[in-house]
Amino acid sequence: MMLLIRKLFFSTSAQSELERIRALRNIGISAHIDSGKTTLTERILYYTGRISSIHEVRGKDGIGAKMDSMDLEREKGITIKSAATYCKWRQARVNIIDTPGHVDFTIEVERALRVLDAAILVLCGVSGVQSQTMTVDRQMVRYGVPRLAFVNKLDRLGANPTTVIDRMRSRLGVNAAAVQIPIGVEGELNGLVDIVAQTAYKFDGAHGETVVEVPIPDKLRDQVTRKRQELFASVANVDDELGEMFISEQEPSAAQLKAAIRRTCINRSFVPVFMGSAYANVGVQLLLDGVIDYLPDPSEVVNHGLTPDTGDKKLLVTDSLKPFVGLAFKLEESRFGQLTYVRVYQGALRKGDYIYNVNQLRKRVKVPRLVRMHSDEMEDVQEVGAGEICAIFGVECASGDTFTSADCDPMTMTPMHVPEPVISLAIRPKHPDSMPGFTKALARFQREDPTFRVCLDEESNETIIKGMGELHLEIYLERMRREYNCECVSGRPKVAYREAISTRAEFDYTHKKQTGGAGQFGRVVGYIEPIDACDASVGSDPSPKEMKNEFVNRITGGVIPTNLIPAVEKGFQDATIKGPQIGHAVVGIRFVLTDGDHHVVDSNEQAFRTATMQAFRQAMAKAGPMILEPVMRVHVQVPGEYQGTILGTLNKRRGVIADTESGIHGGSSDVVSIYADVPLNDMFGYSTELRSCTQGKGEFTMEYKCHAPVYPNIQSELVANYNSNKRVTN
Repeated sequence: MMLLIRKLFFSTSAQSELERIRALRNIGISAHIDSGKTTLTERILYYTGRISSIHEVRGKDGIGAKMDSMDLEREKGITIKSAATYCKWRQARVNIIDTPGHVDFTIEVERALRVLDAAILVLCGVSGVQSQTMTVDRQMVRYGVPRLAFVNKLDRLGANPTTVIDRMRSRLGVNAAAVQIPIGVEGELNGLVDIVAQTAYKFDGAHGETVVEVPIPDKLRDQVTRKRQELFASVANVDDELGEMFISEQEPSAAQLKAAIRRTCINRSFVPVFMGSAYANVGVQLLLDGVIDYLPDPSEVVNHGLTPDTGDKKLLVTDSLKPFVGLAFKLEESRFGQLTYVRVYQGALRKGDYIYNVNQLRKRVKVPRLVRMHSDEMEDVQEVGAGEICAIFGVECASGDTFTSADCDPMTMTPMHVPEPVISLAIRPKHPDSMPGFTKALARFQREDPTFRVCLDEESNETIIKGMGELHLEIYLERMRREYNCECVSGRPKVAYREAISTRAEFDYTHKKQTGGAGQFGRVVGYIEPIDACDASVGSDPSPKEMKNEFVNRITGGVIPTNLIPAVEKGFQDATIKGPQIGHAVVGIRFVLTDGDHHVVDSNEQAFRTATMQAFRQAMAKAGPMILEPVMRVHVQVPGEYQGTILGTLNKRRGVIADTESGIHGGSSDVVSIYADVPLNDMFGYSTELRSCTQGKGEFTMEYKCHAPVYPNIQSELVANYNSNKRVTN
């Protein structure tokens, strides 16, 4: 009898766990800046009952959107850091992370997409696919995130959802088709037609909270038929079951079409496109239905852990009864201490549990407090299951650390992609008594943001901060003033140059030092060469390996003892930290060690490290040294009347025009999109110039593209300035 009771208990528990997981969605909302992400999230929270009133991003009441909890976010009207929340819709639980749109805060998007199961890609109904849209889409592809698209702002002048979908196909290369069409556009937007179910809806009430089913307008019936056939064909191209129906000319039912869309959306071969206007309260509820109907639950996403020693993959199972595995993907400093956001991939996490940090040699820590986040608010919970996103207090760790339970085999999760900083700034506190706050702020910001770096310049003894752009560093300086009462003085931003070579060069260097007793002796022979040397044209797109260095050991016969080879590699790594031309890092070099010599008594690690560093400097001078500068993808949007002027400003800044688009609005007031590759060093102050040239009507965004060689005259100038500063310092 007891055995039967236990079987029934575990069977019921397993069934309950399966139902919980199937009713769970973990989604992110990502887009180009000012596409309406935060406004959309605000409407989602309102319609799901998480908030009782709606506040706009730039609200006149001074409150602002719920997910923009920082004062700086509300003042500037942009999202600076990602914020997590959760809500319920149709008996399903939805965890949401609202991410920034500005490229300077791209790490917030990276770490959110790393732990999410799916995403909503928001596009402006007027501007369509913009520069940051392409960046976000690449991030979603990098982490294998299924997504659906939401064409927002269809109430604005010039909105055209058909053009947006066409540009999704051409610019993003995705198989996309509409699952809805709007009833009216621009000022006449007042409802949507669901192509799958062939029903129409309007949104009544003060905030569009009441969804009313209405007949499909007669003037749209032909369009609905065409768009449904287009949807059918797009899905049939990537789904076997629907493909057979398409070939045999069978018309799918709503249930068959919906099931096929779900299958293809989850395997990332199709992107369903929803429509509406978050600001005008149209379409948000139907978008939530799409999240439940088409996006995967945690059990439908494959996740692996890696064994620390061998890197072998281990399949993780979304099951709360399995051993615990979780990833710390975001850190924040709060008044209660460090707040660590954790995605639970396997097992359950309970308050009071002891868990082990695999990245810190399985350091044992206790979970003193477990919470669910609602923007800046916290709800204490006793336990969270597999597939959930939560936060814990009082656990010291780094972003990207993996935690497991005691009964789990040691494993780590694959790390998130962290882009390299492209801009730096020398700073110091304005008042000497602010130094404690200055130090504390820099330590905190480095811990929270992997793209924010701090170092000390040995020559000038200045504190250097590095980041993803001017706005990125500007925000941190403002936070230091507000949160730590530390006002800083800063110099002109500096770009992150890199040094490289263009040809192969050989080296043969012998290091001898004799001062009585045992001396130092080491000889290294070989050559250096560029790794698939970067294309010399501005705007070339080097692969990631070109921005790294490689050490190759081809020693035979024991001319250099095996135990001293690591010293040679370390000497090469030390030499590339600071290049001989302008003192920046050296990249894209392969160091090949082919021969050498040693002395039984005088050869040691220090001797070979020194010999290697001198050999590298000797060879680099003969290998066509060049300086690489960061090149940015710049997207400028201006009224057509200013097109010629703006092209001139970009050319003056050494920009290479990649593409122009016009006709977004139609008529004489076309908005022109200009895409160009421009060196970062020439983009400082461009926002002021753009405003003055266009009477405040122009806007631009930029993101890092690659490092490319500078022009010879600029290289000579940079080297001369560096040598001059060295003489002054010395």
